[in-house]
Amino acid sequence: MTEQGVGGSGERVTIRHVAKDAGVSVAAVSKVMRNAYGVSDQLRQKVEASIEKLNYRPSFAARGMRGRTYTIGILVIELTNPFLPPVIESVIGHLSDNGYKALVGVGHSVDQIEASMIEAMIDNRMDGVIVIAPRIGGKFLETFAQQIPIVTIAHHEPNATTYDTVNSDDREGARLAVRAMLDRGYRDIAMVGYDSRAAAATEVARQREAGYLDVMKEAGLERQARILRLPPPGEDRSQVLKAILQTRDRPRAMFVWSDLDAIPFLSTCQSLGIRVPEDIAVIGYDNSPPAAIPLVGLSSVDQNPEEMGRVAADLLLSRMTGRRKTQHVLIKPGVVVRKTI
Repeated sequence: MTEQGVGGSGERVTIRHVAKDAGVSVAAVSKVMRNAYGVSDQLRQKVEASIEKLNYRPSFAARGMRGRTYTIGILVIELTNPFLPPVIESVIGHLSDNGYKALVGVGHSVDQIEASMIEAMIDNRMDGVIVIAPRIGGKFLETFAQQIPIVTIAHHEPNATTYDTVNSDDREGARLAVRAMLDRGYRDIAMVGYDSRAAAATEVARQREAGYLDVMKEAGLERQARILRLPPPGEDRSQVLKAILQTRDRPRAMFVWSDLDAIPFLSTCQSLGIRVPEDIAVIGYDNSPPAAIPLVGLSSVDQNPEEMGRVAADLLLSRMTGRRKTQHVLIKPGVVVRKTI
């Protein structure tokens, strides 16, 4: 017996009876019961009316008897960001050492896709989920975390109560980057970010902007502080990068929010005949593998991705084995100085 209820005839009521009465699929009933993302009000009302009519009650004890599957879902925003593979490999390696296998899904920066993939992981009875750099909002993560253990990476949500978070201390990392510039005598320091007006404070870019502004204010340079905006992720940025470098009041030093844009920034400097660091100093964030190539030599903030992955895996393992107290872990970053500053 997996589900039960008391119908008018005394017959055991199952989820299939509810689906038939409501004229929908079993999967649709399951989504309504899980309060899944994207369920319409019309579907919810139809299913809830059938549940009440049939007096259906799921047997949670029977569900618990199904046992573990020893599979973990990893949901990642994309695979093209060179910072992400070391995080994923660290998570998979640590889970493997503890007897778990991992399945990776890509959300493509679309919240509806991310939500549907987490739902699929729940439906496939995975034991837990690690979500890396989600676009989906905290409200939906809270809902999902009531159904399956969740740990997020690169998602700043220190007030979350149902899931754990692991992050580089992005605000402090930005402070370190700007201080490295100040220590070398640069004063006219701007930041290159992106159009984040629709972004939540949970996103790493917003945290890095706050750190940049912190240090500029500490140094008495708040009036000189500038955040130069690139188009949102996914849009062409080449023309904006050129415009930034060709402006008459071009800053003497640039803190670029991520190596994803810092390396194209260096390439644009080269195409325009702008010398780095003689004409403009540049520091990025992520210390991605391309940054360390001698021809590139990009100074950058290292997030310790291997440690982030290990900690996230440990947190998920402990949550799956009964821990309920939420933990929010910040990994200390560090600056790697190369030839661009």
